[in-house]
Amino acid sequence: MACLPFTIGVDEAGRGPLAGPVVAAAVALGPAAPAGLADSKKLTARRRAQLDPQIRATCRWGIGVVDAPTIDRINIFAATMLAMTLAVADLLGEDQPDIVLIDGNHTPAGRAPGWIWPARAIIGGDASEPAISAASILAKQHRDAIMHAAAQQWPHYGWERNAGYGTAQHLAALRQYGPCPLHRRSFAPVAQALLI
Repeated sequence: MACLPFTIGVDEAGRGPLAGPVVAAAVALGPAAPAGLADSKKLTARRRAQLDPQIRATCRWGIGVVDAPTIDRINIFAATMLAMTLAVADLLGEDQPDIVLIDGNHTPAGRAPGWIWPARAIIGGDASEPAISAASILAKQHRDAIMHAAAQQWPHYGWERNAGYGTAQHLAALRQYGPCPLHRRSFAPVAQALLI
């Protein structure tokens, strides 16, 4: 596992969907971290499914999940910053990292209560920093698992295929059945469906 001082990579999944949580993962690469880490969006579903348990077994990691009602209450940007904070706290315990590398152009520093670590935002970091790549894989896999489980309870929306994104099938189901408790009511297509 990672030794002090160490670097943590952080990425999120689920900023854009109409339903479900936003999920962040934090990863500190271990010496036996798997090869072939890359931005989760550039990997096949099969390759992500192979890498996920390997990352969990060989690296230190943490997950942060912020649900749809909280997203509606504080907005998706603040919810993303909160999920990242929760993920780093989940990984760390009492340890202190050298630096936390965040995919994107903002860090949670000053934007999320509880963020206390040195951080640097890196645009495209999920493709250039292996720890962020690993975090992107864990975040996507974790969120997809949540949405697959939710699809069993709310089957009409097709979440096992669209993960809550606004596909034609999902939008048609929203119009026909209305939103369920996992929908983000502050997102325009869901708000419009509430008016139908």
